[in-house]
Amino acid sequence: MRAVVIGGGMIGLMSAYHLHEAGLDVVIVDARSTGQGASDVNAGWFCPAESAPVPGPGIVGKSLKWMLHPDSPLYIKPSLQPTFIKFMLQMWRHCNASDQQRGLEASIRLVGDSAELYKKYQREMKFELHSEGLLSVFLEKKNFDSYSENLEILKRYDLDPQVLLGDQVREYEPLLSDNVYAGVMFPHEMHVDPGSMMAGFKSHLRFLGVTIIEDCAITDVERRGRQILSVNGDGTKLEADIFLLATGAWTGKLSKIFSLNLPVRPGKGYSLQVEPYPLRGATNLSDAKVALTPLQSHLRLAGTMEFGGLDESINQVRVDAIRRAPHHYLRNWVDRPLRIAARAGMRPMTPDGLPLIGKLAAFDNGWISTGHGMMGITLGAGSARALAQAILDNHLPSTLHPFSPARFKA
Repeated sequence: MRAVVIGGGMIGLMSAYHLHEAGLDVVIVDARSTGQGASDVNAGWFCPAESAPVPGPGIVGKSLKWMLHPDSPLYIKPSLQPTFIKFMLQMWRHCNASDQQRGLEASIRLVGDSAELYKKYQREMKFELHSEGLLSVFLEKKNFDSYSENLEILKRYDLDPQVLLGDQVREYEPLLSDNVYAGVMFPHEMHVDPGSMMAGFKSHLRFLGVTIIEDCAITDVERRGRQILSVNGDGTKLEADIFLLATGAWTGKLSKIFSLNLPVRPGKGYSLQVEPYPLRGATNLSDAKVALTPLQSHLRLAGTMEFGGLDESINQVRVDAIRRAPHHYLRNWVDRPLRIAARAGMRPMTPDGLPLIGKLAAFDNGWISTGHGMMGITLGAGSARALAQAILDNHLPSTLHPFSPARFKA
């Protein structure tokens, strides 16, 4: 049985790995080079504890206020397009505690034992993987109190959150300044170098015999009734038994060639690489929504969410906001030179903040895995493994029910 995976980002590469492992002949096709965009431009965190959907309590008020400040953690570029207005209204309807907590639990169940999968990937592909845990820190008590509302859920799923108040957090991480009110340590979280991981997947998939076609934009779908016969683009025709749409932030646009209208919009994030800094482990500057990831060759800073179009250009105002954030949290922090220019990546966002994973409603042999937002590394392995099994069984397992595309009218 042959499968064509459309999209060679993190989700597409992981899905191809598990489909091949299940015995399928797999082809990956991407409109540009594989492993690019948000798959490389991210914090590199495997962090089930931070997998609550973006929509949550208080976000509506904050987002309206932040719209007035181009350097805010969340920026929504105003638009009168009906699709944009509909998307934002749907997202705001999910900005409540019950929806967010249901989404968090569904995400943690999907992750399952993915930490073991990452260790398996690393043994096979030799990318940079760290297991020092994750520390989320807070300047303001109100933000810490709001964050703490989900800690009972995290305890229930054995994520072992350890609350550190005042000097306790500085005892754990001496580089934190006296401005930090509190922190929560998650000892089981991990982080990777996304670039090395994507390169590892790409090389290993080719070694396994997976065909990778790059710089080939799919522009046409040939179908007969409920069957996809082939996808076509740039003079290439790809026939298969199974077709998987894993096109990230481009899904909303590309779904139209399948006569669908899937609610996936781009949310731009940024990544900076500066000289190494001796943090004990990955650190979440929670109030500022900035991630610090210590890697062998550099410190990665990542953050912000910018709702606009499919535009990967750099907004220097937002880059400067990321670079300022550590001054408030770290003792004697001095701006460190950039190792490479700032980069932007388009995260695939959905109205309820949860991925779309399952069968395309209009087809018997069409599937989708997209909309992982900022959680591609955290949810990717669990998504890929569960979806590969669903495709083999032609049946959606219970862990994927909350992510079914059927919850939105295509």
